[in-house]
Amino acid sequence: MTDTLLVANRGEIACRIFRTCRELGISTVAVYSDADAGALHVREADRAVRLPGSAPADTYLRGDLIVAAARTAGADAVHPGYGFLSENADFARAVTGAGLTWIGPSADAIEAMASKTRAKKLMADAGVPLLAPVGLAIVTADDLPLLLKAASGGGGRGMRVVRELGALEGELEAAVAEARAAFGDGEVFAEPYVERGRHVEVQIMADAHGTVWALGTRDCSLQRRHQKVIEEAPAPGLSDALRRTLAEAAVVAARAVDYRGAGTVEFLVTEDGEHAYFLEMNTRLQVEHPVTEAVFGVDLVALQIRTAQGEPLPAAAPEPHGHAVEARLYAENPARDWAPQTGVLHRLGVPGVRLDSGYADGDSVGMHYDPMLAKAVAHAPTRTEAVRKLAHALSRARIHGPATNRDLLVRSLRHPDFAAARIDTGFYDRHLADLTVPDPEPLAALAAALADAAGARIGGWRNLPSQPQVKRYRSEPDGAEYEIRYRLTRGGLVADDFPGVRLHSAAPGRVGLEDGGVLRHFDVEVAGDRVHVGRHTLTRLPRFPDPATRTVPGSLLAPMPGTVVRVAGIAVGGHVEAGTPLIWLEAMKMEHRITAPASGTLTALHAAPGRQVEVGALLAVVRDDAERDDEKQDEPA
Repeated sequence: MTDTLLVANRGEIACRIFRTCRELGISTVAVYSDADAGALHVREADRAVRLPGSAPADTYLRGDLIVAAARTAGADAVHPGYGFLSENADFARAVTGAGLTWIGPSADAIEAMASKTRAKKLMADAGVPLLAPVGLAIVTADDLPLLLKAASGGGGRGMRVVRELGALEGELEAAVAEARAAFGDGEVFAEPYVERGRHVEVQIMADAHGTVWALGTRDCSLQRRHQKVIEEAPAPGLSDALRRTLAEAAVVAARAVDYRGAGTVEFLVTEDGEHAYFLEMNTRLQVEHPVTEAVFGVDLVALQIRTAQGEPLPAAAPEPHGHAVEARLYAENPARDWAPQTGVLHRLGVPGVRLDSGYADGDSVGMHYDPMLAKAVAHAPTRTEAVRKLAHALSRARIHGPATNRDLLVRSLRHPDFAAARIDTGFYDRHLADLTVPDPEPLAALAAALADAAGARIGGWRNLPSQPQVKRYRSEPDGAEYEIRYRLTRGGLVADDFPGVRLHSAAPGRVGLEDGGVLRHFDVEVAGDRVHVGRHTLTRLPRFPDPATRTVPGSLLAPMPGTVVRVAGIAVGGHVEAGTPLIWLEAMKMEHRITAPASGTLTALHAAPGRQVEVGALLAVVRDDAERDDEKQDEPA
C-alpha cells in the first residue's frame, strides 16, 4: 500500500493529485524548481524537495534528480502527472528500479506508444482504423493539405499544416527543429489533414486482472495551435454505432500493449461523423480528465493509485450521468497571436463550478512554464445546461492580474455553432476575429473614477461649482483609452459623455449607476495601477502622457518575456516585406513569430539567439519606406 507519494510534476496537476492523496490518507511530496519555490503545489505538499535551476531540462525533466528526491523524502511511490516525464519509459524504469511504485502503465506499454509512427503500425496490426501516412519524399499536390507531426511528444509542438507544395520544405524544417527542441527527437511524419475534423477521445482504465473500462468519449475539438481549449463529455452528436466503434477500438488498443492504469486513446472523426481514425494513445492522465470524472462519478487519480497497487476494478464500468464541459483558463491574449502574459495574479475566483488550479491569490505567473491558470468544469443533466452554467460562471469570475482568455471562453461557449455542437478543430481559424472584437464598457471607467473618488473624499460631495475632475484609463487588453470628466455636486453626478447617467451609490469597492432607468452595480478592486471593474480591467494613466515613453516609429517590442530562439538572416540595412518573420521568441512552451509591421528597411536589430528579453524590450526597428519618403519631402530644400 502506498504511504507517501511524490508527484514528479508541478502546478495544477500536482495540486489535483495531492487532493486525492489527502482523501486517501497518503502523505505527499512535491518537487520544485527555483522558479517554483513559492508555488502553490509546494505549499500544499507535506514535504518538498528542491531541483536546482529553473529550466525544465535542468529540473522537471531530470529523472535522476526526481528519483533521488523520492528517496530523500521517504516516498514509496511516484505519480508523473502529465507532460514532462509522464510518458518517458526510461523514467518509469528508473522509478521501479529504485524499488518505488510507479503510478502509471508499464514502461513497455509507454515505449510501445511513445512514437506515433510505431504506435500506428501496432494499431494497424491490431485492426484499429487509421490514416495512411504520406511519404515526405514523394508528396504531390494531390496529397495536400498535409499535417506534419512530431513522432514523439504532443501538446501541438512540431505540428504544421501544409497547404502548398512550395511551403513544405520550410514547414518541415521548422517542425523538425521544434520537435528536436521540445522532445529531443526530430523525427517528423506526415498524414492527410482532415478539414473540419473532430478530435474525439476515449478514456480507458485497466487493471492487472484483465479488466479494461472504456469510460465514454470526450470531444476536444476547440483548439488553438493544436492545443485544447474547451473539452466536453460525452462527445456530442455521435451515433451509437460510432460510439461503440470508438470504445471497442480503445479497448483493443489497450489490450494490444497489455495496458495498466489510466490512459486515453485519441481519434480523428470526419465532419460527417461516418469515419474515425486512430491518432495516438496517451499513456497518462489527461488535462481534461475532470469531465469524465464528473459524468461517471469516479476519481481517476484514486483509481490510478489503486490499480498500481494491484487492486482489481469492478467487472463493469459505472454508468454515465449528464454532461460536463471544461474550459482552460490561460494567461494569454488571444487577439495578439495568443501571446502569453505574466505578472501577479491578485485574485482568482470562479463561482459555482469545479476549479482545478495551481495558483492562489497573490501568486506570480512566470515565463518558464505553460500559461494555464486553471480549469473550470461544469456538470449538469444536459449539455445545454452545462454549457450555460460554465459560461455564466466564467462571466462572473474575478480574475485580477495578467490578461486572460476568459472573454474568449465565454464567447466561445455562447457561440451559435458551439451551442449547436457544430464544432471541429478549425473553429478558431474561422471565428477568432469575431470572438476577440473589443467589448468596450465606458461605464466601467466611470465606475472606476467614482470608486476612486469615494475612497479619497472626506465628508460629502462638493456643493459649489468647480472644475471637473479628470481621470484617464486604458482598457486591457484591447488598449482603448478613456478620459473621464465629472463633477459631484449636491444635485448629483455631472459627467461629460454620460448624459442621463445617475449616481445611485458609491463606495471604494462598489458603485451603483442608473442608466436609462436600469440600475447596474459594479464591483471595483484596485491592484497597483490596475483597476478591475467586474470582468473589465483598466490601467490608470497619468493625466498628461509622458513624452519620454514614446518609441521610435517601426519599433518591434517583445510582446511577452521569453527567449530569442531564432533570427532571420537579414542584415541591418536590408529590405523586408510586411509580414516577414524576423525573430522567433519562445515563451511559456510556445513559439511566437515577430514579423515586420510594414515593408521597409531593417534599421536596427537588438535580438540574438539565446537572449532573454522582458516584455516591451526593443528587438528591432523597421522603418516604413513610405514614411521615410514623407519625411524627406517635409525636409526644407
